[in-house]
Amino acid sequence: MTLLTGRAAPLTGSEAQSGIVKTPVDRPLALGPEGFEVDEQADRRVHGGVEKAVHHYPLDHYPDWRAELGPLPPLAAPGGFGENISASGLTERSVAVGDTFRLGSAMVQVSQGRQPCWKLNKRFGLPDMSRRVQQSGRTGWYYRVLEPGTVAPGDRLQRLDRVAPEWTLHRLWHALYVDRLNLAELEGIAALDVLAEGWRKYAVRRLESRRVEDWSKRLDGTA
Repeated sequence: MTLLTGRAAPLTGSEAQSGIVKTPVDRPLALGPEGFEVDEQADRRVHGGVEKAVHHYPLDHYPDWRAELGPLPPLAAPGGFGENISASGLTERSVAVGDTFRLGSAMVQVSQGRQPCWKLNKRFGLPDMSRRVQQSGRTGWYYRVLEPGTVAPGDRLQRLDRVAPEWTLHRLWHALYVDRLNLAELEGIAALDVLAEGWRKYAVRRLESRRVEDWSKRLDGTA
């Protein structure tokens, strides 16, 4: 497992600050309720916080992206997607919301999938990269921290428990971004207590309005 952190810095091609550029660390780090020491998120309204304390992006996806996009610089090594954890063997199809893992001496729990934003477009130099990530289902996910601890490069993620194994991240992605008004799935998501509240609210709003929210601002940086 590769452990990565980054400081907030100007984002290439934008006036915005971002902590999306992550680089590997070579020492143990303290992991607290809101993430790793020395790691930063520039816009705390939409990044970071207890439900997005740690971002995991599967190393398994990098070959697929290189096959589709070519040898872009962010795909040369882990950290291209702003992840804190890069590891092989776990993907959105095998990981479910609520899965609990031992990570070093800490305990973490899968809280939600990642919703890609327009900063990926700047990171990759592609105007539609965020949409590509969303449409692919290769989004990665976040952990909340149940027990703080210390994590070192090379530590293994050991799955300890599964409270909702039927609710894989792939299933959630399919319900929110493909079969978007499947009322039965939305009802299930709304009732999924272990899922981050923000994601449950998406389901509640769709059930009430029978409409899908506008993603333009998040994906393109426009209203």
